[in-house]
Amino acid sequence: MIELDVDFHIHGRHSGGVSSEMSVPLLASQAPLKGLDVIATGDALHGGWRKHLRETLKEDDGLYSAQCSPVKFIIQTEVEDARRVHHLILLPSLEAAGELAGRLGKHSSNIDSDGRPNVSLTGAEIVDEVVKVDGLVGPAHAFTPWTAVYKEYGSLLECYGGGLAHVDFLELGLSADTMLADRIPELSALTFMSNSDCHSPWPHRLGREFNRLSVDGPSYDEIRKAVRREAGRRFVLNAGLNPLEGKYHVTACSRCFLKFRWEEALKLGRRCPECNGIIKKGVAERIGELAKSEKPVHPAHRPPYMHIIPLAEAVALATGTATLTSRRVKARWDALVSMFGSEINVLVDEEISDIMAADPEVGKVIRLFRDGRMKYVAGGGGMYGRPTLTGEKDRYYAGGQKTLSDY
Repeated sequence: MIELDVDFHIHGRHSGGVSSEMSVPLLASQAPLKGLDVIATGDALHGGWRKHLRETLKEDDGLYSAQCSPVKFIIQTEVEDARRVHHLILLPSLEAAGELAGRLGKHSSNIDSDGRPNVSLTGAEIVDEVVKVDGLVGPAHAFTPWTAVYKEYGSLLECYGGGLAHVDFLELGLSADTMLADRIPELSALTFMSNSDCHSPWPHRLGREFNRLSVDGPSYDEIRKAVRREAGRRFVLNAGLNPLEGKYHVTACSRCFLKFRWEEALKLGRRCPECNGIIKKGVAERIGELAKSEKPVHPAHRPPYMHIIPLAEAVALATGTATLTSRRVKARWDALVSMFGSEINVLVDEEISDIMAADPEVGKVIRLFRDGRMKYVAGGGGMYGRPTLTGEKDRYYAGGQKTLSDY
């Protein structure tokens, strides 16, 4: 058995807000620097993007390879259903993606104009179509307040109906982790995924959340077995941001990002008293409503979840640099990746003493998040949270809570 580091969710350049630089050759060059063995293609229902995939990738045991790169690609897309719930789909081939595009295209007005198309079907109906092409499907970023299954429904059964038997995984999203999600009993049978959902090909976005799988080799069939935990194949690690860094972790105004307790937001009619923006319920609040216990109850199959931050962010914190893409940050990032082989090796696997010997300032930051001692300014309302070394405080509504102790 071998271990693969995998990011199952990205977007191609035909989705809104995605870098125009997104392309297979660039992804294929950046993923090994990150340390990823397999990455998603993104947006495989879009005809133009699928053409780009066909021109740049070669089929390899249900995965795909790009020229002169060790990374494998798995065919992936995301769709929005009739209730604005997003679903993550993994497919065994480009041919299956074309067939699914034909099936879903009958119910979509933008399947060839938007990489993440709107489909006028229910979650159950989408699952039925995915099963017909031998794909895997589950809720994307399951707790976010705009387009997630738990935004719209109180249970997965309400969304998927009889199709729930064919839902094998749930994507946690940047604002949640295993500790939060395992407070909800109905999720105990599902495999949790931690994926980047990235919109640019650079390593501080690509693989910012990833999954480590134990499999016999890199193939679609082996990945499917790991998702379903068959024949000893399984997920052995989820790694990603602390949920406090997610854009929707706490309840906050979606315009000025002032934070609130939910009870206060309701009293205010969910309108911010400072800017009149809409106050969006945070993921922590929503999970609290759905939870059946104060503490997580982890099933035996659940792997550990490791909180990490992108290496460029660790360098920026260590050096007091505001811009992740600055020359100063890149030089330190390049040196560490060159020395230790990949960003994931630095963040997760290398001995902290070796990192400290190579770069003591960055090593101290990595030791903080590995030890669970990193401090954060929480994200909410659509603004990312961030790690901090200065003890900054969260900005809450004057009549409300001043700390994150309730979360």
